[in-house]
Amino acid sequence: MPSLRGRGETNPPSDTPGHKVEVRRSQRRHRTVTAYWNDDTLVVLIPARMTRAEEKHWVAEMERKLQRSEPRRPASPKTSDEALLARCALLSGKYLGGTAVPASVRWVPPMRTRWASCTPVDATIRVSERLRKVPPWVLDYVLVHELAHLREPGHDAAFWALVQRYPKTERAIGYLEGLSAAAGWGISTED
Repeated sequence: MPSLRGRGETNPPSDTPGHKVEVRRSQRRHRTVTAYWNDDTLVVLIPARMTRAEEKHWVAEMERKLQRSEPRRPASPKTSDEALLARCALLSGKYLGGTAVPASVRWVPPMRTRWASCTPVDATIRVSERLRKVPPWVLDYVLVHELAHLREPGHDAAFWALVQRYPKTERAIGYLEGLSAAAGWGISTED
């Protein structure tokens, strides 16, 4: 007889080609099976009473269903330094003709006076962890801003012409100004 797991317990994620699978069993769930993507992990919610064979069947079934209905989204840039670097490559290609290529992009502890910083000499970008909670389009603006510094170190007209290629620049600046004011951080959007 299969053992019943307690409410909300999870089976350890198993690896299948291209992604991980995490099965969560619940005593409250009686009939329904649900699944969703969490970055590169397929999360499947099943009733606790299901056998391992039923679990295997439903994992495969839900994976097929999700593959048909919604393509897997790439990892959020908010999850890792590697995802940030990949996002920068995409943004550089889309808005800067692929000419701004950072050597590294990494999350850093909250900065006191900036959202992010760039050192053009060694092509490194550092992004404040405060930005992990902002909408993706705001983070994209900050990344485009720092990428533009790889081509134009100052804040002159040529720099702002590059940044303005990102269509939500003004909206993102307003968002960041409001966030800073509301939190009392005093962070400038100038850099």
